[in-house]
Amino acid sequence: MSTGRIVLAATPIGDVEDASPRLRRLLQDADVVAAEDTRRLRGLLTRLGVQPSGRVVSHHEHNEQDRVGDLLEVARGGGTVLVVSDAGMPTVSDPGFALVRAAVDAGVPVTTAPGPSAVLAALAVSGLATDRFCFEGFLPRREGEREAALGGLVGEARTMVFFEAPHRVARTLATMARVLGPDRPAAVCRELTKTYEEVVRGPLQDLVRWAGDGEPRGEICVVVAGRPGPAQVQVQDVVGEVLARVDVGERLKDVVAEVAGATGVGKRDLYAAALAARGR
Repeated sequence: MSTGRIVLAATPIGDVEDASPRLRRLLQDADVVAAEDTRRLRGLLTRLGVQPSGRVVSHHEHNEQDRVGDLLEVARGGGTVLVVSDAGMPTVSDPGFALVRAAVDAGVPVTTAPGPSAVLAALAVSGLATDRFCFEGFLPRREGEREAALGGLVGEARTMVFFEAPHRVARTLATMARVLGPDRPAAVCRELTKTYEEVVRGPLQDLVRWAGDGEPRGEICVVVAGRPGPAQVQVQDVVGEVLARVDVGERLKDVVAEVAGATGVGKRDLYAAALAARGR
């Protein structure tokens, strides 16, 4: 019996023109298309002008476990099972993980047709650091649980990306401001790649006021800066300490070496600044 494959395919998060030629081909040729919402998939197929040749089945959070066996059998028999969510990449706060886990355990190949991602799109346009980040998905709905979850992220140094529902975003931003600090930089990214795309940037306290002006609509990502590191010490910040210690008898070179090592400032720059200050 030949072995087929499971393909996780990213679908447009807004603009249908983001659909790749590979996605179109997979939708047309796959033996089974497992869709989070078959109605939304039909709408996408219509907009793309694609007619699938294989079966289309529902594959959502309520039936995912029941579907796994059947989908694996298709792949084991040599077929291609295409997994798509309503938007973006399956398994990222969307169905698909249970199937991937089962396929890995069964030795069935799993691959991906990458493409649009709300997480990466929001991170890219947020204006916040992109070198290190983490995805936190949806926060708990209950206030106490949401506050506890954010409390566990107070020390997180990486940029954080969250999903949130429009009717909860104001409460979530308020909790973030209270727990993470009102001055923490953040961005609310709404309706990315769609006609009414909007990105609002600023400290959390400003975003709380923005959300309070009226319930935002559409798909929303919230991006929050990580915990700021200690402020970088400047030469001028420690010259006074050096001079004070020299005045009570310590050797200038020794003091400069010790202070520079402890604070990270340049030894030569600190020495030159101390000499200049003593000459004034």
